[in-house]
Amino acid sequence: MDSSEQVVRDAINFNHPERVPVGFFNRDHWAGDILLYGLWYGDGDRNEWGYRFVRLDDGTMGQAGDPVIGDWSMLRDYNWPTLRREERLAGVDEFKARAGERYLLGALGLSGFTLYTFLRGFETTMLDLALRPPECNLLLDRIFDHETRLIELAAHAGLHGVHFSDDWGTQDGLIISPQQWRAVFKERYRAQFARAHELGLHIWFHSCGNIEAILGDFHEVGVDVMNISQPNAVDIEGAGEKLRGRQCFLIPISYQTVGIKGTPKEIHAEARRLYRALGTPEGGFVGYVEEYACMGQSEENYKACGEAFRALSPAE
Repeated sequence: MDSSEQVVRDAINFNHPERVPVGFFNRDHWAGDILLYGLWYGDGDRNEWGYRFVRLDDGTMGQAGDPVIGDWSMLRDYNWPTLRREERLAGVDEFKARAGERYLLGALGLSGFTLYTFLRGFETTMLDLALRPPECNLLLDRIFDHETRLIELAAHAGLHGVHFSDDWGTQDGLIISPQQWRAVFKERYRAQFARAHELGLHIWFHSCGNIEAILGDFHEVGVDVMNISQPNAVDIEGAGEKLRGRQCFLIPISYQTVGIKGTPKEIHAEARRLYRALGTPEGGFVGYVEEYACMGQSEENYKACGEAFRALSPAE
């Protein structure tokens, strides 16, 4: 029997995995084939970039508080994050020893564009991207450069891939136009991902919302595993027609629809639908499981999501 790491690699590389790999991302983490090691750094509830989350309940991550760089004049005294190599990697040897033969991901936390919105505020970010002042490019470059240093740290630590969390979609489409995304962000991502590939790392990219318009672009610039986090917001069959057999996908049972309101039988049927649309016997599919009791998910449905992906057969 192949190790978890090998099964994940085979799924990514379309090398006939012996089963469909599954990751558990906010509960039962150690039950999955994929483990995340956090490369971010923070002090209490404040991130190294200076933002903090405001929580209105106990079940969600909350939302970013006031903008950190609300005015460009604040850049003069802004305390840019540093690498902090020893602190970031303080637990990595113990983590790897416990992980055994699982696939290991270095998690950057909320990254890229999403991080920019936390620093500047969402409405101000939209103005920045429209007007493109020099400070906008400076801040973007500093964010992407810092993340590239963390990519290099992940390789130094002996991890297998890097996980980005950068939300680009609303329920109905992209937050900005595809043309603007390509003009401002595409080449920045391409450079980041190329560096990761030079170091032997896979790129895993998470985005919420409807990102159909740029799925092909993400594949083009080097995303190895694309996490469509809200499959109910995306034309999954259409995405499969364009990228099935070339792009590996990380997919949950929708935590807005079937995963919350469906029966276990419907959850199993949805897992098969997603696999048939996006996966192949050669690979290209990884199951994604999170618990969403805060959104009304029952314990029975949470367990059914993991069981449904485990029940998939690469021969389907």
